[in-house]
Amino acid sequence: MRGLKFLSSVILASALASTSALAAEINMRLHTLVKSPHPYNDMADFMAEEVAKRSDGAIAIKIFDAGQLGNDDAVIGEMGLGTIDLMISSTNNAAKKVPEFQIFSVPYLFSGFDDLMAKVGPGSKSEEFYQGVYADRSLNMRLLALGGSGTRNLSNAKGPVNALADISGFKMRTPPSPMISKTWEQLGTLPVSVAWGELYAAVQTGVADALESSIPGYSGAKLYEVAPYLALTAHSIQVNHVSISERAWGKLSEDQQKMIIEVAQEASALGIEKAKEYEGALVEELQATHNVTVTRPDISEFQDALAELKVELVAEMGLEAPMAALTAQ
Repeated sequence: MRGLKFLSSVILASALASTSALAAEINMRLHTLVKSPHPYNDMADFMAEEVAKRSDGAIAIKIFDAGQLGNDDAVIGEMGLGTIDLMISSTNNAAKKVPEFQIFSVPYLFSGFDDLMAKVGPGSKSEEFYQGVYADRSLNMRLLALGGSGTRNLSNAKGPVNALADISGFKMRTPPSPMISKTWEQLGTLPVSVAWGELYAAVQTGVADALESSIPGYSGAKLYEVAPYLALTAHSIQVNHVSISERAWGKLSEDQQKMIIEVAQEASALGIEKAKEYEGALVEELQATHNVTVTRPDISEFQDALAELKVELVAEMGLEAPMAALTAQ
């Protein structure tokens, strides 16, 4: 009998959730590429809850995490068609469609999270610049907010990294960003292109020896199982974007548009706090529970090796305009 009562309660809860979604005037699908725990999914949960609350139930957001709707390239295409409404993801993964996002892959670009938000947060020149880029590139998307979701660090399957020389010759997986690929080539590795969803198998089979990622991304995808050596290089702070399709945007009233921008910006602030929280806790957990070897190499060695390349890459890749926006604060 107790089992039947429990089953009945589950069915009732599901029915109520379905009824709530059906009752909404506007239903939106939101994509993230990552598994929890991850700041993107915390941001998504926050947006779904706050948008429902502040719209008095008129807008319902359903979250599809862990790449259920496809990889970011495919999702951006679907966003342009209006078949997916919202996305929260890394600017790295959008660099094919928005090459100007490659500026955020310049290593050691920000001194910390506060510096990042001062340069890309609400009302910044960078935010204004990328809103214009979206329009100029006819993406049929609108930028709601930029933020940061953790430092990016090096992990590998070979051994501890205590110095730059330790990574020489690594087959280094990089996301689809020429900036990142050239950065790791300069540091002595051999960049290989592998989709995020295929990365675990690539490291497991030796297609890649190493990768760079956020710590929540590394943990959530269980990459510690195949790459158990984590070096806290903090070579970049991962910048994320919250974007909405123009089709979904056009369904909103002016007040609703204002509200969803506010929620997205608040979600971005939450993402930074979650990133800080996860990084400290996850490093401890990875060591204690998953036998990950954590090292803290002298990053000045990495910075010195990249100093000239940083200047060259900005000029070579035509990124003077986004750099100017960043430094115009």
